[in-house]
Amino acid sequence: MKRFDVVSLLMVSMATALMGTSPATGEFVFGEPQNLGSPINTPSWDWKLVISPDNLQMYVNSDRPGGLGYFDIWCSTRERPDEPWGPLVNLQEINGPYNESYPCFSADGLTLYFSDWYTWNTAGDRPGGIGDHDLWMRTRSNTDLPWGPPVNLGAIVNSPAGEVSPCISEDGRGLLFASKRSGGLGDYDLWMSTRSGLESNWGTPVNLGPAVNSGGYDAETWLSPDGLALLFSSNRPGGMGSYDLYLTNRRSQDAPWSPPVNLGPTVNTSNGEGTPSVSPDLKTLYFISDRPGGFGSWDIYEVPITPILDFNGDGKVAIADLTRLIESWGQDDPTTDVGPAPWGDGKVDAADLEVLMSAWGQEVSDSTLIAHWTLDENEGLIAYDAVGDNDGAVMGTPAWQPASGKVGGAMQFDGATLITANSVLSPADGPFSVLAWVKGGVPRQTIVSQEDGANWLMAGALDGTLATELVAPAGRIAASPLISGVPITDGLWHRVVFTWDGSNRRLYVDDALAAEDGQSSLANCSGGLNIGCGKDMAPGSFWSGLIDDVRIYRRVVTP
Repeated sequence: MKRFDVVSLLMVSMATALMGTSPATGEFVFGEPQNLGSPINTPSWDWKLVISPDNLQMYVNSDRPGGLGYFDIWCSTRERPDEPWGPLVNLQEINGPYNESYPCFSADGLTLYFSDWYTWNTAGDRPGGIGDHDLWMRTRSNTDLPWGPPVNLGAIVNSPAGEVSPCISEDGRGLLFASKRSGGLGDYDLWMSTRSGLESNWGTPVNLGPAVNSGGYDAETWLSPDGLALLFSSNRPGGMGSYDLYLTNRRSQDAPWSPPVNLGPTVNTSNGEGTPSVSPDLKTLYFISDRPGGFGSWDIYEVPITPILDFNGDGKVAIADLTRLIESWGQDDPTTDVGPAPWGDGKVDAADLEVLMSAWGQEVSDSTLIAHWTLDENEGLIAYDAVGDNDGAVMGTPAWQPASGKVGGAMQFDGATLITANSVLSPADGPFSVLAWVKGGVPRQTIVSQEDGANWLMAGALDGTLATELVAPAGRIAASPLISGVPITDGLWHRVVFTWDGSNRRLYVDDALAAEDGQSSLANCSGGLNIGCGKDMAPGSFWSGLIDDVRIYRRVVTP
């Protein structure tokens, strides 16, 4: 069995579909988080990492020995982006006996924003402050000159209640931060102040509202360069640990923010995660965590961000995916909006084509693929799951066809044989897709089903057209199966697909939409999976023909 390193999923389109909003960014997955190790991490608190816009300076916030105050800003440099980082050096021109925390840089690298976070040092508050902890900035006229003195951002941005974690927009006209000021929803809330020009004064901060903020701690922000994606840390109810990372997005800078989505495992754990930032090339997420196995109380971790380029779910980037992208050309289609990678920019264009072609012809690892029975075996009573632990047991007499499949080998089902596996998912949990290649079969026979649940893919009872019995939970009105008008029992190979995005059921035959309808929920079921027979193993439901390459994705594929 093959295991992929990519183990944690965030799929913006999936989450926003469930919440009734439309995503502003493309679909992507997170890889396995890695501790950055020594000397970046120490036994002290290593609190935040941020990369300068030119990708030549790495700034780390830490209270490690050798600093001038409680929390200092340390810097590592390199001559070119492809070189390794040099040693971390305390920025004595910036640091002092007070706290310097949450560094954030303007796009031109000429303004440094920071917070004198908390008062955990014997020197007391920084002179000239307004509250317990304020937002400050330092400027310089070019990147070769030293930084100027710290300047408080003033009484409009700062308040007596305290402000932390500043984040400046790429155009320099929006300042996002966290504050406990009056008018919020609870502990720290996220606020935004704007200005008309770079020399203008900051306007009155606006609370991001209950769609984003909670009654708990909402702070430690990162804003994407286009201003459409926002990462932050929160201890709101329903999380996985003490503090989790969340993402919210919007379709334009004038549009409202969508409800935040928890980044899920393994980015978040039962411990705490915070201070997210993303590399200038948008390919790496940095964050802190106090999870076990670190060097100190809080360590810095990195995780790759990879756009989903296998649009149609066949395991490779090829002509079908290019065709899908061309069909979306010029449109705001989140399923193919992958450039600049991984976030997208609201329009399918040359940037997306460039990202797609960078992976052309490659087989891809995709953590949204949660089960994959290739059915390429030569012998035996086990159908191996290529991506996980859901190996299937063959019940009956297997007839492996190693040279007769559509993708490698296949299994010949004789109308009495089936494959059983443990539960993969509950249809009620969220968007998913199930795909298979089939040849043969007769009406009423089933390709994939769930015990005590529904027939997921089947040949319709009347004329052998593709159908599904995945329906809404039982209610006053009986839910109806979805039946296509496309026959699949004509003795030819067909690729059959069911998808549910949280709002709509769809059936595809040979990558063409065959049927769809609205469906806002599906019935819950935790039963095991059957390949080659119906949910209750009824006579007449067993498949007689070939089945190959059965895949289940926890996302919506787009054939």
